[in-house]
Amino acid sequence: MKYFEYILAAFLLFLLATPSLAAGAGDPQYGTWNNGPSQGGIGSQINNSQLNQQNSWSNLNVSVDTVGGDAVAQGAAAGNLIDITTMNNTRVNNNQVVNMDATIGSNISLDANKVWGSVGIQNQVICNGASISTDPVLTSVQSNQECHAIDPYSQINTNISNVAGNAVIQGSAVGNSFEADSNAPNMPIMTRQINTSGSVSNINANVSNVGGSVGFSSSAVGNTAQIIHYSTH
Repeated sequence: MKYFEYILAAFLLFLLATPSLAAGAGDPQYGTWNNGPSQGGIGSQINNSQLNQQNSWSNLNVSVDTVGGDAVAQGAAAGNLIDITTMNNTRVNNNQVVNMDATIGSNISLDANKVWGSVGIQNQVICNGASISTDPVLTSVQSNQECHAIDPYSQINTNISNVAGNAVIQGSAVGNSFEADSNAPNMPIMTRQINTSGSVSNINANVSNVGGSVGFSSSAVGNTAQIIHYSTH
């Protein structure tokens, strides 16, 4: 999700965290929260339980005219998020659930004219997100994510004209996202993702008279996971 780094550097953002607990995590098919390695020894024991039962919605309506620098618009909405970084032995139990009555969405409407720099728009919507980065001897993770929201929804409407630099527009809607990386020699991970929602990302744009480059990206994802185990040799 990167175009032209000097614009997207302005887009650094990440969101909120809300408490929760849900059924399904103890399903024998996926193991239980108590069947991992021994809890003894020195390190971090992290138990995260997040439940979102309400709407999370963001609206941003902007009109920009005659700007000497850049024009940047950012929108975000999330159900449950957690970001974990440790430098020792780490055991994580993560349970994130968004109930079926919740709606999670973000709308951006931007009209930009006569911008001497660049124009950037980023809209990110996520139901459940977990990111874990550790640097120990042992990393053990059990993660359960359930998105039952009506629809993680991202909408961008924009009219951009007379821009000296670049114009970059990016929208994304994700149900469940899990990321883990570690250089631990031992890295057992058990992850479970359930998505019953509809993920929607829309972009409607009119762009004219741009001196630089123009980039568009729109993505809608149900479940995504990335696990990186660095070499220990």
